[in-house]
Amino acid sequence: MNRETTNAGARIKVMRNGPYIVTGRVPLSEQIIVVNSDGDAVAWRDGRRFPEQETYALCRCGKSGRMPFCDGTHARLGFSGIEPASREPYIEQARVIEGPGLKLTDAVALCASARFCKRAGGVRQLTLRSSQAEAKQLAIEESVLCPAGRLVAWTRENNAIEPDLVPSIGLVEDPQAGVSGPIWVRGGIPIESADGTLWETRNRVTLCRCGKSRNMPFCDGSHIPEG
Repeated sequence: MNRETTNAGARIKVMRNGPYIVTGRVPLSEQIIVVNSDGDAVAWRDGRRFPEQETYALCRCGKSGRMPFCDGTHARLGFSGIEPASREPYIEQARVIEGPGLKLTDAVALCASARFCKRAGGVRQLTLRSSQAEAKQLAIEESVLCPAGRLVAWTRENNAIEPDLVPSIGLVEDPQAGVSGPIWVRGGIPIESADGTLWETRNRVTLCRCGKSRNMPFCDGSHIPEG
């Protein structure tokens, strides 16, 4: 798939108290979290692919009767979709963990609870042990699997280590937690706020689709049941 061709005109518009309007024939598919025998999230698996459409509306309130698409339920419910998320660039939101072989940036507010960062003591401890080749490689793997882009690994020369993602949207499914997760926006698709301004364009972010996030329009893990 050609990145430039796919990205031509790709855009997501957050409607005021309404859905996400996706334009530019952006591919849409389910992306399923795969866990290993220890219960750790370790990979992504492709799920259902939806027919291509030039424009489509994705549910944001979490109550549509024709998920993942909007059916107008938000209007009947009086859904409030205000967007309180910080407008600061990612790098200004993130704290920095310095390791001997890697640097890790971590913007906690963007966490979508996908749990790829938990193996072998977790990505932070792995970063601190990154003089060891195995720890360094696993820290990189855990950071690039993070769909929200909360975690970014950097070389000691300050080059971000990012997965190569074509412009597309993944609907996260989390069988282990028994829930549908966020909308995974990939490959640098611009996202326009309801007020007409643009959020920072990034290689990977996750948008809320359960209607419960306190960090709208981004996912904050509220789709995971408490307890």
